[in-house]
Amino acid sequence: MDPFSYLSVLISIILGLAITQILKGVRGMVLARARVVPYWPSFVFAALLLVISVQSWWSIFSMRHIPAAAWTFSMFALVLVQMIVWYLLAGLVLPDFFGEHPVDLRAHYFAHRKLFFSLFIVSLAVSLLRGLTNDHYPMGSADIAFQLFFLVASAGGVFIARDGYHKLMCVTSAVVFAIYVAMLHARLH
Repeated sequence: MDPFSYLSVLISIILGLAITQILKGVRGMVLARARVVPYWPSFVFAALLLVISVQSWWSIFSMRHIPAAAWTFSMFALVLVQMIVWYLLAGLVLPDFFGEHPVDLRAHYFAHRKLFFSLFIVSLAVSLLRGLTNDHYPMGSADIAFQLFFLVASAGGVFIARDGYHKLMCVTSAVVFAIYVAMLHARLH
């Protein structure tokens, strides 16, 4: 087994758990639909995190070309931290649907928005750090620009509690992420 295959197992497990968290939340919402008070930005962010998780797994494949001797624990730790943050985000995006009480998705969203968007910022900071410190993972100016957009939007998510901002930001983020993937990650490298 080559080093990348060995290291990617743990990354794949964590991303698989993140995807499971989102799908479990969607399943819980479907089963509890009679007592769920919907909030569509929660749905958009759940879908976006699902796509981000899959895209992260897809883009990690480009690291297979890093020579075995070039891998360091700090390089691997940065990738691992980013995947752990995606898992935590996946666990926060939708609530648990246990019990018989009503579940207000808007109340859940705003109760966790500061932590949610702070974790998004951590993930983006790790991604930028990973790109700027790893010769084998060069970032282009477009990649940096997209990540800076998401960083600013997430900072707004932390500090701005207005409903209109969050609705606009979730739609804009989904559109910008689709453009990001189409421009930079549509093919395996």
